[in-house]
Amino acid sequence: MGVLSRFSKSSHSSSLASPKKEAQAGPTPTTAMPLSEIQHYDDSPYPLATWRTIVMGILVSMGGLIFGYDTGQISGFLEMEDFLHRFGEMGADPKNPGGPQIYRFTNVRSGLIVGLLSIGTLMGALVAAPFANKFGRKNSISAWCVVFSVGIIVQMAASTKWYDVVVGRWVAGLGIGALSILVPLFQSESAPSHVRGAIVCCYQLFITIGILIANIINYGTEGIRSTASWRIPLGVGFLWAIILGVGILFFPETPKHNFRRGKPEEAKRTMTKLLGVGDNHRKVALELNDMKEALEAEQAGGKHSWWEVFTGPRMAYRTTLGIVLQAFQQLTGANFFFYYGTTIFVSTGLDNSYVTQIILGTVNVVCTFPGLYFVERFGRRISLIIGGAWMCMCFLVFASVGSFALDQETPQNTPAAGTAMIVFACLFIAAFASTWGPMVWTVTAELYPSRYRAQCMAMSTASNWTWNFLIAFFTPFITGAIDFRYGYVFAACCAAAAITVYFFLLEAQGRTLEEVDSMYLVHVKPWKSQQYVPPDGRGKNKVQENGVAHSL
Repeated sequence: MGVLSRFSKSSHSSSLASPKKEAQAGPTPTTAMPLSEIQHYDDSPYPLATWRTIVMGILVSMGGLIFGYDTGQISGFLEMEDFLHRFGEMGADPKNPGGPQIYRFTNVRSGLIVGLLSIGTLMGALVAAPFANKFGRKNSISAWCVVFSVGIIVQMAASTKWYDVVVGRWVAGLGIGALSILVPLFQSESAPSHVRGAIVCCYQLFITIGILIANIINYGTEGIRSTASWRIPLGVGFLWAIILGVGILFFPETPKHNFRRGKPEEAKRTMTKLLGVGDNHRKVALELNDMKEALEAEQAGGKHSWWEVFTGPRMAYRTTLGIVLQAFQQLTGANFFFYYGTTIFVSTGLDNSYVTQIILGTVNVVCTFPGLYFVERFGRRISLIIGGAWMCMCFLVFASVGSFALDQETPQNTPAAGTAMIVFACLFIAAFASTWGPMVWTVTAELYPSRYRAQCMAMSTASNWTWNFLIAFFTPFITGAIDFRYGYVFAACCAAAAITVYFFLLEAQGRTLEEVDSMYLVHVKPWKSQQYVPPDGRGKNKVQENGVAHSL
């Protein structure tokens, strides 16, 4: 008798198919153990996090650093003298229409240079899922790092044609978009359930670190009067791709992917190492049993078509929710500051807006660390709701001060207004960095059943990149028409995001991915999901049940 057969749940299953149908896709992998050992499972406490889990979380999160670094550097490039001379065009100075002409970027050109990365990321996100399912998570991550590096080469080779930069950013975007799916996917399928939220949040933490590093390097090179001012920051991007692309090859494939590919022993070996327990620990057996039940139920349903991401039980709800949440992450307005922050704060009268970008980047990094604690201490729902309300308030103040108190013709005449805008920009970023920045990646990695996880994450992430592009491209036009009143739009979106979480998102704190799946299938009310206990009586796999509650 297989060890997994000793653990069966009486009422709930993480399946999407009817349990009445018999399996049609061959035997399900099981993990065997001698009968004499079946009754002797290890129930000893396990560590909060092993060194392997920590190293995995840090290394794989380099995909986030790649994204953040690219996001942060382009804001500075748009104000660099050599970059402007090579890729801008002569035109009237908006601040001095009657004066001499200067090199500048039109709204269309700056929107394309900034925004074409997002078109590439959208496409990369959509095509990454089938590659990840066929070739595995880790091999796909390494391959997409190569694609990103090709994009850097194209940008560095650009000389005077602005569209060469655009093409390079599009190619780099393919790699970044694919990594934006594969990194949270790898982390969610590998990390133990009690630290899964914090590990996936590391992706956003590294995005913020990447933005800050780019801001610092831009500050150091912006005074150089040659191509080195922008080519040096571009070249540094190779380092992050090499670290991730090579380092990931030394890690095992995710346990869930190995199990689905008929390699249960490899899955079990990886789980025990990441959890820091022996082969016969009860938690490992329970999670393997959950994987087995989910896979059996999928096989019982026969062949599955791609459109089941919408037609499967509760899949339309979950797929749509993921798409909406990722859209709201962009519609909070964070990238309004990160893409155009240098330009925005020039308009408030600052002498060196690169310094302000470093300040904002530092706030972004520092405030992401509390988010790693909040996601496991307070849960996903309450953190996202409070974060949305906080960001709404900040944008209301930012937009109001910019529209009614700041002297936009001569900002130096209203220094208090400029200072207030910077303060509330920092408060906004503090809220975003500790809630909506990292946690949306966590909740979308937890929303879906194993069979559809890669495809659904691709669709939700594509939503993120679509809105990323729209905001990047149209922001110059919108701010040119309504100035800082643009902030009222983002304030309304932040409020709508908080309301959406309250009414539609289930709390997944401390639960296995299979348990989360079953909660959606049995229509648990979102506002009651924190207290939900499944019919099998096991409840959430809380760490306090295993003797490490004090560590949290």
